[in-house]
Amino acid sequence: MPSHFPRAVTGRLLEGRTAVISGAGRARGIGKATARLFLQHGAAVALLDLDEDEVAQAALELAEGGGQTIGLRCDVADMESCRAAIQRVLQWGASGGRIDVLVNNAGITQKRGVVDITDDDYRLVTDVVLRGTIQLSQAAIPAMRQQGSGSIVAVSSMSAQQGGGIFGGAHYCAAKAGVLGFTRALARELGPDGIRANAITPGLTLTDFSRSGSTDEAKHAVAKDWPLRRAGSPDEIAGACLFLASDLSSYVTGTTLDVNGGAYLR
Repeated sequence: MPSHFPRAVTGRLLEGRTAVISGAGRARGIGKATARLFLQHGAAVALLDLDEDEVAQAALELAEGGGQTIGLRCDVADMESCRAAIQRVLQWGASGGRIDVLVNNAGITQKRGVVDITDDDYRLVTDVVLRGTIQLSQAAIPAMRQQGSGSIVAVSSMSAQQGGGIFGGAHYCAAKAGVLGFTRALARELGPDGIRANAITPGLTLTDFSRSGSTDEAKHAVAKDWPLRRAGSPDEIAGACLFLASDLSSYVTGTTLDVNGGAYLR
């Protein structure tokens, strides 16, 4: 039998690989932090986001630290936009015509009581969080299948596990829970193709995702009774993405990795 032991894991963990990260334009976001860390580990990184100017600027800023980046507009709720973005990545010279890692990070939230959720609210959140994860994966999978390898990482949420939390209504929790189920289904179906699929469930993180105006100090105060006594940073969530993207997790698929400072224990 051929050996499936990964290549030696030393130095830069994503050397020579191409990564695509959605929701990567925001300055204080998990996506941009993940792009920065992947660049440090040798990947060529395509940043995708809805705001074309913001994501292009993010890519330029990260490239100043060294490495190959490209910033592309992508509306993950639009299948044609997903396909177009993936095609541009494959045509990008730095990619070598490959997509080795996909991080499904694009998201949106709303704080709503269950009886207050309208059809428009449901579509707004679910189209980005769940449908967007499915569609961008569908666009990237053919390239991964052709090369016989790949790692898909989905950013879900602790809210999917405990039925809510600091941000997000029931529709957000349901969409993020759907991401977990979809990721496990990917792992089953794509394993024979050499493609791994895993999810992470961040807890309270020091980003601007909620757009609630909460200060970092207020977020740390919310976390004061949790085991690590603080909220997490985008860089700490990025570290979990790096683990699942790299050969450090070569025998890991279909898992959900909790990254929440002990706020949710199971």
